[in-house]
Amino acid sequence: MEIYGKQFSVRELRKRVGNMDQIAGVRTVQLDDGNERPARAAIIRTGSGLELTVLLDRCLDITSASFEGKAMGWRSTTGDVAPGYYEAEGLRWLRSYFGGLVTTCGLMNVGAPTEDSALRGTGLHGRIGNAPAKDICIVQEWQGNDYVLSVSGTMRETVVFGENLTLRRTVSTKLGSRSFSIHDVVTNEGFRATKYQLLYHCNIGWPAVDAGSEMIVPSKHVAPRDAEAADGKKDWWKCDAPIQGYKEKVYYHDVAGDRSGKATVAIVNDGFGSGNGFGVYLTYNTKELPRFVEWKQMGEQDYVVGFEPCNCGVEGRQVDEKLGLLHSLRPGESKSVTLEFGAITDEKEVKALRAARRKVKTKFVDSYQQFVKKP
Repeated sequence: MEIYGKQFSVRELRKRVGNMDQIAGVRTVQLDDGNERPARAAIIRTGSGLELTVLLDRCLDITSASFEGKAMGWRSTTGDVAPGYYEAEGLRWLRSYFGGLVTTCGLMNVGAPTEDSALRGTGLHGRIGNAPAKDICIVQEWQGNDYVLSVSGTMRETVVFGENLTLRRTVSTKLGSRSFSIHDVVTNEGFRATKYQLLYHCNIGWPAVDAGSEMIVPSKHVAPRDAEAADGKKDWWKCDAPIQGYKEKVYYHDVAGDRSGKATVAIVNDGFGSGNGFGVYLTYNTKELPRFVEWKQMGEQDYVVGFEPCNCGVEGRQVDEKLGLLHSLRPGESKSVTLEFGAITDEKEVKALRAARRKVKTKFVDSYQQFVKKP
């Protein structure tokens, strides 16, 4: 394996450190300042320059991530907020929305609030992102020639007389890695079929997002959510400098995957020619998450591009239900999802992503209903 630019066998590396946390590992902490208290977190370092913070009491979401000191995700003004401060009604989800590289949305609602929001978890983006994990398991061990680092736990979304869903998540990487993965299993542990929604709010921020930055998405179709997004839709892939009073633009994408469904999307800045190039990529499977939403927010402080692979829209549960687009889990049924995140620092990687995108012809349509398939 390569560490700090040199190759080592497992034996050679172990001879050089008394404890593996000298170079990599998982450290659990309790956040203790203001309304983040008393949330628990796990900080993962791989020894390559990759570091991420997993909030154990917030769905094992990735509250921050960086590579060689450069932030990969956007952080909102709220900072980390403990789940006890969660407000379910209406748009109040935003009061505890830390952004981060990954915020999970669902499981009973994604997007705009719908009726009965207090009980059924159908306020903005649902409840699951504020659910603390149980049965937490941390792994730091040699598995063959790999030193594996992982954090796993189970979140449950349930109500008496209603849904009983669990989300089992594992965040994993290994020594020397420049990337990490999230593997989720959503299971219906009830005895009735349950319709659910799932969206991964992957929030890319500065320095990947900047004036001149480019979104690289192999989209077959692009549809604006509303009139605001329709204005400027041809520039959906371009980033601007922060703009005062900017109104968010949201686009639906029909992303082209390979034969297995694998697709990679990315945001890269324009600094590769000057040695300051940086980007972030996300790889996921379009068969697991057949829809993709782009959240473009070029506002001051609210300066972020969201990549949002999902199985739903963002107008709210009622809209998808009327269109017959809600996915369902039979009693005892499980669905798995895997995502991979990493930093881009090499111009060759950017060229490869652009080449893959050029193979896909993009067509603009008025509504995502023209390309989305019913489950």
